[in-house]
Amino acid sequence: MDDVADAVAARMERQHVLYEGNRRFAFLIEEPVLRNTLSAAETQRTQLEQLLIVSRLPNVSLGVIPVSQRRPRLPVENFWIYDVAQVNVELVSGYLTITQPSEIASYADTFAGLADMAVYGPKARALITTARDSLR
Repeated sequence: MDDVADAVAARMERQHVLYEGNRRFAFLIEEPVLRNTLSAAETQRTQLEQLLIVSRLPNVSLGVIPVSQRRPRLPVENFWIYDVAQVNVELVSGYLTITQPSEIASYADTFAGLADMAVYGPKARALITTARDSLR
């Protein structure tokens, strides 16, 4: 069984929520992520093309934190905020689910600070396009 192919298929299936209902999404990524070398160039190209598509959806805010931004030391982990009800944190050993309002607020504040460092719209797409075009 090809675990990578299965994981990619599962992630693509989950993307259907971007196109359904009245949900709004805000994503932040750091510019070095656009240039990861964990997969083949064609796979990376496809992923970057998908980011370009998603960045144009009216219900999606996609910010890219440029490498030129001086970034605070935290956080080092990935996290997802679901409204004001829950935060999921990805750790090396698994996932942590946070439901305490004060802790959720802390993650929301962190997200807001990082969001202020990001570029959006054409500037974000320019970073993504540059990363895509640098692939060989």
